[in-house]
Amino acid sequence: MRLLRLWPDESHFDFMRFRRFTFPLSALLSVATVVLFLTIGLNFGIDFKGGTLVELQAKSGKADVAAVRHTANSFGFGESEVQELGGEGQILVRFPLQAGEQGQTAVMNKAHAAFDADYEFRRTETVGPRVSGELVQSGTLGVVLSVVAVLLYLWFRFERELALGAIVGTLHDIVLTVGIFIISRIEFNMTSIAAILTIVGYSLNETVVVFDRTRELMRRYKTIPTVELLNLSINSTMSRTVMTSISTALSLLALVLFGGEAIKGFAVVMLCGVVICTYSAIFVSTPVLIYLGLMLSGVKRATEGRGGVPQAAE
Repeated sequence: MRLLRLWPDESHFDFMRFRRFTFPLSALLSVATVVLFLTIGLNFGIDFKGGTLVELQAKSGKADVAAVRHTANSFGFGESEVQELGGEGQILVRFPLQAGEQGQTAVMNKAHAAFDADYEFRRTETVGPRVSGELVQSGTLGVVLSVVAVLLYLWFRFERELALGAIVGTLHDIVLTVGIFIISRIEFNMTSIAAILTIVGYSLNETVVVFDRTRELMRRYKTIPTVELLNLSINSTMSRTVMTSISTALSLLALVLFGGEAIKGFAVVMLCGVVICTYSAIFVSTPVLIYLGLMLSGVKRATEGRGGVPQAAE
């Protein structure tokens, strides 16, 4: 029985020829992301800006999330977050941070006036600017330490040129993912940090698969030029890449369409991240090896293909 193949086994598609277009494109998008980050910035959520959190329990046992969201936004305190919890009829409402104690009191007074008839107030918490500042520091530190750990792993996992290529690809994916947050204005909160870390792991997985095959082929073929070697690496792993990307994208698409407002932002960013990581593994981190000067047995490889069948090492 023949296994399903989404990419031809004997494909010889020349991916490396696109590097003259993908490198300038990726550089332009990365620079634009940095500029937008410095000028516009991220749309920070209540986790980082502070605010008031209220947990409601519907007295009827069934909560109307849309109605609660509409009512909360009509208070005039800014856009509120409303999401369902695990229990039936449980809702979590987050109101933006208001100036002074009187502002927070006004939020609670309006919330009680609007929801007391149909909902029971189970829990109320206020996140002040000091706490939100600590969350920003903790979240940033967590992301930085995780990325540094991944980069160290790549450095010791591969030879120098392969490690540098993997590091370039990983940083590229992080920058463009942040760009998705800036352009879409999806709220950046603690869930967003989880999305970034997940994308880092996915990027690492995609890159390691291709580079493992590259290293294997480097030992097998001693005379094949770098361009042909990298094309062979990508073509030989492309079936796996297509299968993984499509299955992951379909799962995330289902979450975007049917997962509800609570995880929609996370799912949208993850869906974009899968596309970015797949593109990066093929058109950024692998072609950059050509410019880094991929080495084999201390002898620099030729950078241009020459045709013909690769010759295996004796």
